[in-house]
Amino acid sequence: MMGFINLHKPKGFSSHDCVARVRRILNTKKVGHGGTLDPLATGVLPIAVGRATRLLQFLPTKKAYRAKVRFGLTTTTDDLEGEIITQEKCPDLSVEIISNFIPDFIGNIEQIPPIYSAIKQNGKKLYELARQGKEVNIPSRKVEIFDIKIISWQSGDYPELDLDIICGAGTYIRAIARDLGQKVRTGATLAKLERTLSCNLEIKNSINLELLEQQKNNNQLTLITPDLLLQNLPIINLNDQESWRWQQGQKLSYQGEDNNNFYRTYNNQQQFMGISEIKQGQEGFIIQPKVVVTTTDE
Repeated sequence: MMGFINLHKPKGFSSHDCVARVRRILNTKKVGHGGTLDPLATGVLPIAVGRATRLLQFLPTKKAYRAKVRFGLTTTTDDLEGEIITQEKCPDLSVEIISNFIPDFIGNIEQIPPIYSAIKQNGKKLYELARQGKEVNIPSRKVEIFDIKIISWQSGDYPELDLDIICGAGTYIRAIARDLGQKVRTGATLAKLERTLSCNLEIKNSINLELLEQQKNNNQLTLITPDLLLQNLPIINLNDQESWRWQQGQKLSYQGEDNNNFYRTYNNQQQFMGISEIKQGQEGFIIQPKVVVTTTDE
């Protein structure tokens, strides 16, 4: 069993909880996920099964979210899971005021991750240090945000804004909510989050844990072919002899232009075999197997 599952993560489950549940359903230990979602969040959680777990590092990193930001409120976790730090009504806040600051969050920006996050500092996760009451100096880091669109606005004492966000790896939507609240001087926190796209998987095609178990029990489960998620990588096609040598871990000469990239690798029957890396050899560039997931004799 090898491939991917477009899992719709339910609210209240951690990404690790979902992996554990899928392991039980499929009765296999080789299960991993492609990008953590907080327990509060729902939506697309790419699940790798079998040797597809070796491909997680090569998946595209662009992600999309539908986020609900609540103004007039700040919390320890920058979402509704945490304890309230400040709470002050802001009925005069308008979407016109907020829209002036949206461009500040688009492009390559510096972002300070929430203290309640899985980022490690001195070998310990930040949320572990936070729970111990230790003061932590969190360095900012660069993230890329491709687009933010305002979807809807709900006025009130604690108004709420729905946003569609497209971003790169490592972006914290909770931090966007927090920083947007600072910009408009009312404070804000993330009230709801749904991931709508991850690793080329869209939410409209996702399945929940209950349907996954039903499909497995009825022998109707079909995993997503691994290379369908790897459209971000260029292709190398090998002939029979080259395919056999590649599968044995041998290096092949490469005549194309090198760009230090990874390549989806296929045999002459268009069967996906894994990932190649182009490297500089003693007599020119070589094709070197990086991850082998399928052999022609299987």
